[in-house]
Amino acid sequence: MIHGEEVYRIGRLGKPHGVKGEISMQVDDDVFDRVDADFLVLMVDGILVPFYMEEYRFRTDTTALIKFEDVDTVERARELTNCDVYFLRRLADNADEDYTWSFFVGFDIVDAHSHQVLGRIAAADESTANVLFELADGRLIPAAEELIQHIDNDKKQITMELPQGILDL
Repeated sequence: MIHGEEVYRIGRLGKPHGVKGEISMQVDDDVFDRVDADFLVLMVDGILVPFYMEEYRFRTDTTALIKFEDVDTVERARELTNCDVYFLRRLADNADEDYTWSFFVGFDIVDAHSHQVLGRIAAADESTANVLFELADGRLIPAAEELIQHIDNDKKQITMELPQGILDL
């Protein structure tokens, strides 16, 4: 069984493409193209399920067409429409250090001065030029590389030097 803390979101499935079970995917992170991965993990009815890929190809920088094993009809592909797509963190750890912000969901933010955990990252908001980490308690922290002092993948912690008073906003 795959648990939520073992994966991070890399995209969302869209509409079927053609009649042989191929489906489009909005790609937030192309890690599956950079790492030797046989499968992606889909959220199906609240359960994380591995789906093995037969093949895939990119249509644009943000859209891929994927053919999963045992998904051979447009009807079967349609059942997967709007499923979120995830990738195993342990496989991504073997990738180059070129992570997307969404990889860090589930990590704790640690203050560089007090060494206290400020909160756990619940989401990465990339909708504007200034990316924000949304903590589980709703607070927002800028996800700027210049504020990050250290990333510990094993402990799932990001040590940040935050501007004074930013947590009071």
